[in-house]
Amino acid sequence: MKRVKLGLAALAISAAGFFAFTNLQGGGIKGSITPADGAKEAWALSSTDTIRATISGGAFTFTNAKAGTYKVMIDATEPYKDVIKEGVQVADGQTTDLGEIKLEK
Repeated sequence: MKRVKLGLAALAISAAGFFAFTNLQGGGIKGSITPADGAKEAWALSSTDTIRATISGGAFTFTNAKAGTYKVMIDATEPYKDVIKEGVQVADGQTTDLGEIKLEK
């Protein structure tokens, strides 16, 4: 009886250890801006997550975003206006493509 209890305890500890190190995939957001030099950074905000991405060559990518709904903000440089995209959905293991975002003066 002792061996059975000891075996079950070892199995439970092994299972707990396995699940403790399971990596969540996360998702991502990508897009581009026109003109390419119109902004230097972008932000993705949700109720539980804030992520910053540098815009390089007019493109940006947010990686390791938790699944959920985000507000994406493009911090434009003068003379362009900032852009906010609301309701951007992110799912685990998928990248949401916002396409081309045109900055206005």
